[in-house]
Amino acid sequence: PETRPIIAQAGAIPYIAETLYSSSHPSQEDAATTLLNLSITLKEPLMSTRGVLDAIAHVISHHHTTSSPPAVQSAAATIHSLLSSVDSYRPVVGSKREIVYSLIDILRCHLSSPPRTIKDSLKALFAIALHPINRSTMINLGAVPALFSLVLKDGRVGIVEDATAVIAQVAGCEDAVDAFRKASGGVGVLADLLDLATAASMRTKENAVSALLNLVRCGGDKVAADVRDVVAFGALDGIADVRDGGSVKGKNKAAELMKVLLGQNNGDVVVFNSDTCSSFGSTRNHDSE
Repeated sequence: PETRPIIAQAGAIPYIAETLYSSSHPSQEDAATTLLNLSITLKEPLMSTRGVLDAIAHVISHHHTTSSPPAVQSAAATIHSLLSSVDSYRPVVGSKREIVYSLIDILRCHLSSPPRTIKDSLKALFAIALHPINRSTMINLGAVPALFSLVLKDGRVGIVEDATAVIAQVAGCEDAVDAFRKASGGVGVLADLLDLATAASMRTKENAVSALLNLVRCGGDKVAADVRDVVAFGALDGIADVRDGGSVKGKNKAAELMKVLLGQNNGDVVVFNSDTCSSFGSTRNHDSE
C-alpha cells in the first residue's frame, strides 16, 4: 500500500493503462494486476486519468480473442473495486456501454470463461446495477437472458448466488417486467430457486425474494398476480423459510413479499407504482449495500 501513491505521483498510471493494449500477454497481465492493486486505495487517480476506462474496456471486450484471460479477470475485478465504495463512479462506468456489454458477454460465454472471471464480472455488474439508471442499460444490452442462462446452465453455488444478486438489482426498474417475461421463464426460475426441493442456499433464496419483490414494486398489481400464480406451487414455503431464517434484510423482504402475494395488506393486494421501483433492490452481497 505504501508504494501505490509513489507510483501515481510518478505519473505511471497512463503508461500502465496503455500497456493493456499490448500484444504481449505477460505485459498485459502485469499492467492489469497493477491497476487492480492501485484501485484498492487510489480510486480517484485512476478514475481521473484519461484513457484508463477505455483501456480496461479494450481488455474485457477482447476476452474471447486476443486478451489474456488473467488480464480480463483483473480488469473485471478492477471495475468492481472502483465501484465498491464510491457511488459517484457508478453512472460514469455505466455510461461506458462497451464495458457493460463485455461483462455481460463474459456471462454468455460462461462455458469458455474461467470461473473466477465469471464471478468478478458478476461482482462488477452488481456494482454497476446499484445505480438505478444503469439497470435499463444492462437490460437493453442483454443482461437478463445472460443471467438466467447462467443460473440454469452453470449450477455452481457461488456463481448462482452472485448471478441472482445481480438479477435482484436489475429487477428494480420498469424495463425489467418485460425483460423477465421474455427470458426463459424468468419468474419461474426464481420460483424454482425458492422451492425447498431445490435445496438452494439461503443467500440464493434471499436474492430470489428480493428480485420478485422488486418486480412487484415496479409492475404493480398485474405483475403481483402473475407472480402469485407462479409461486403457488412450492415457492411460498421457500419465501416463508427466508422470512423465518434469513438475514434481517432478507426476513423483512420475505415478509413484505408474502403479504403482497397473499393479499394481507388491509385485505387488499398491495399495489406499487413506478415512482418507487428504482430505489429498491439491494441484496446481501459483495461489498456494497
